[in-house]
Amino acid sequence: MSVTDSETVVSVVAALAILAGLAGVIVPGLPALPLCWGGVLIWALFGGAGGGRWLVLAAATLVALGGTVVKYAWPGRNLKRSGVPTSSLLAGGLLGLVGFFVVPVVGLVLGFVGGVWAAERLRLGDARLAWPATKRAVAAAGLSMLLEFLAGLVIAALWVAGLVLT
Repeated sequence: MSVTDSETVVSVVAALAILAGLAGVIVPGLPALPLCWGGVLIWALFGGAGGGRWLVLAAATLVALGGTVVKYAWPGRNLKRSGVPTSSLLAGGLLGLVGFFVVPVVGLVLGFVGGVWAAERLRLGDARLAWPATKRAVAAAGLSMLLEFLAGLVIAALWVAGLVLT
């Protein structure tokens, strides 16, 4: 295939969207699973692959929807059981977003941990009690990111399989 071949261009654009989606698990502002799914959608609509492309798109849609539900439900249920309120998570998210831009590379993590700890410290009134709640919130955020990344990898694998087989 030549570089000017439209199917090649569509495949490259789809691959870039999927890679951006996988990066979106960590980078704030990039919607991870919608980008991965959108890459498969572009490929299915404009790639010129065989009829199997619609099966790949259907499977990617199921994985994206299921991954989105699971990434919120499972960690959220664990946090609800442990008693960490949503307000603490919002504080961590806001400070994490600020930290991402203020301190490159590690600011997101530092801001999230600091925000959750500060909110829990204010809520509980004791620094020793705030730390276990902060650890549970960080573990839940990590689980959510892992689930989202795994769903993105499954979508990428489905696309690669569709690219090879169709």
